[in-house]
Amino acid sequence: MLTRKQHELLMFIHERMKESGIPPSFDEMKDALDLASKSGIHRLITALEERGFIRRLPNRARALEVVKLPDSMNPALGGRKAKFEPSVIEGNLGKVASPPARMSAVEEYARPISIPVMGRIAAGTPIEAIQTHSHTILVPPEMLGAGEHYALEVRGDSMIEAGIFDKDTVLIKKQDQASSGDIIVALVDDEEATLKRLRRKGNTIALEAANPAYETRIFPPERVKVQGRLVGLLRRY
Repeated sequence: MLTRKQHELLMFIHERMKESGIPPSFDEMKDALDLASKSGIHRLITALEERGFIRRLPNRARALEVVKLPDSMNPALGGRKAKFEPSVIEGNLGKVASPPARMSAVEEYARPISIPVMGRIAAGTPIEAIQTHSHTILVPPEMLGAGEHYALEVRGDSMIEAGIFDKDTVLIKKQDQASSGDIIVALVDDEEATLKRLRRKGNTIALEAANPAYETRIFPPERVKVQGRLVGLLRRY
């Protein structure tokens, strides 16, 4: 059984292919389902694939096909399963393809991106500054935007109310500026790095925890350097 959002996305992809012959982009899917980010679309696509409703064809660009529709779409069959011909679009030509050239949506999301892991970051008592590149991880590209990114392993619990737990891996966009309210990697006195929410208060910078057990730390701006902004999070169970 599909959730409401999974069903909405499946039907949106199916109808778009049937009507225009052009698969929807992740941005169009996000807007159609009124989601805040493309990472939500990625999770729905993965769930539909796991349930056998769509299939991503390996080693091909623009490779997504609709394999079947829910049984509820065929009420006249009295519960019998219909043979369903996949709606497959060859995206680079914008027309229905004939086998074996079965290709479709969103080539830019087909391959994961390698991101360097730069050691550990404190979500608690600050620890040493960001280390050098230790290893890499593969990240779905829709979790990232433009620019340079890196990952850090979280240690501590000061950001748990922001949904960031000990041993999570955070994805950081490398930048030296941030807005008040952003969760950032802050380097204090060129010695200690910490993951906190940035607040600007007059001529000072506040590094705010998301756990009432930790106090907000306030510094003059020259003591704090922004090393990047949080854009995503990975978690193992």
